[in-house]
Amino acid sequence: MVIAMKQFSASLAQNLARGAHGSARGAFAALLFAGLTATANAEPRTDSVATTVAQAEPPAIPVVLPKVETVNETLEATGNAAAVNQVMLVARVPGYLEKIHFEDGAIVKKGDLLFTIQQDQYKAQLQQALGQLEAQKVMREHAHLEVGRYTALLRQHATSQVEVDHWIYEEKTAEANIMAAEAQVEIARLNLSYTEVRAPFDGQMAKHLVDPGNMVGADPQSASLAQITQLDPIYVVANISSQQALQIRTNLDQRRLSLEELHKIPIEVALADETGFPHRGTIEYVAPAIDATTGTLYVRGILQNPTRTLLPGVFVNVRLPMGKVTKSALLAPQRALQEDQGGRYLFVVGADDIVQKRYVQLGALVGALQVISSGLDHNDQIVVGELWRVSPGMKITPKLTTLDK
Repeated sequence: MVIAMKQFSASLAQNLARGAHGSARGAFAALLFAGLTATANAEPRTDSVATTVAQAEPPAIPVVLPKVETVNETLEATGNAAAVNQVMLVARVPGYLEKIHFEDGAIVKKGDLLFTIQQDQYKAQLQQALGQLEAQKVMREHAHLEVGRYTALLRQHATSQVEVDHWIYEEKTAEANIMAAEAQVEIARLNLSYTEVRAPFDGQMAKHLVDPGNMVGADPQSASLAQITQLDPIYVVANISSQQALQIRTNLDQRRLSLEELHKIPIEVALADETGFPHRGTIEYVAPAIDATTGTLYVRGILQNPTRTLLPGVFVNVRLPMGKVTKSALLAPQRALQEDQGGRYLFVVGADDIVQKRYVQLGALVGALQVISSGLDHNDQIVVGELWRVSPGMKITPKLTTLDK
């Protein structure tokens, strides 16, 4: 074939040379001839390129060992905060409202003066009662003297027993009238004190309901002045299911706690936008029976609330102890858990660094860690990173890290 190509090239060159004197067509023919000649003279390549398929190294995937610690099992429920004390302040005596001594929404202390009702008539009534008391005391002193005088005359046979008995009667009547007058003084003094409405406890005032100059206390409709709410401490109430209540009793070996023991049980609370459970208190009350209409048990805790972070009515997450302590519990990061139709599972690195899909049973939640009650061993390496690229049967290079990371 090479010889034939050479002969064809020589013949083509002679023909082109005869018809291409001095023209552009001759130049093009010369270039074509040069290319054909180079192709004809080229020797065929006989060397072979060896191809190798490089094996890719297994990807490095972060893994952790399960954390082993003692866990107090807890339950979580949704509840709400409630005021320990919430009182509607009312006018206990009728009169014109003279002055309001607070601003709406103000924080007040126990005993602070809040409202003043017209006092003139109540001061006068007190003075009247004091005058009546003094009059009765004078009458008693007079009767006492007369008893002594007529008793002496009776010894001298200068008067009768009837006169002595009369003045004894007058003395005792005066003593009784003194007691009644003293009671009237106390009533008048009490009514005068009612003209000053004071805070019954530390709390926050709502808006006032009556303006100065209005008649208050004459009837129930005009008696309400304002509401005061105690915010520190504060209640947190929740309802737990009957199953959870029975489980707690089972954990306690069916033993009912005394009130003193109950008040030592901790309760943890968090607002919806808070991480963890930053607010802590103790159980204050548990209903004696399960509500048959809802199938739940009412639980109430009490917490200190100095910054008034918790407000009555706000929804909160509540965590309560279940009364069971698990020693050497295995905890896995919650972010490593996945779920399919078969249930919750973890990716675990097995022999020869092959990924396994391990279905697990879950226990209590401890922060960002989940107690694994079954399906996990303390030596298992749990895949915690790049879960999107991991699949069962895949070979990886485990990169051991810590739970903190």
